[in-house]
Amino acid sequence: MADLPPDITALSFEDALAELERIVRQLEEGRGRLDDSIAAYARGVALKTHCEARLEEARTKVDRIVSSPDGAVSTEPADLA
Repeated sequence: MADLPPDITALSFEDALAELERIVRQLEEGRGRLDDSIAAYARGVALKTHCEARLEEARTKVDRIVSSPDGAVSTEPADLA
């Protein structure tokens, strides 16, 4: 992942998305000071980046599910490095 703060990289997809949604609501409502809004926007960008990376990891894992000619389904470990 990009150079994201450790507290963001430690978040699950669901927790990061919930925080991102909270930030979006806060910014849409226009609450807070300008400096705080800029900082919240920057954190939102980092959260979005983290969510996109987690979704890509999940997509890669799903893509590794393989169906054999006889119809049996198996999985192959994804090389995410």
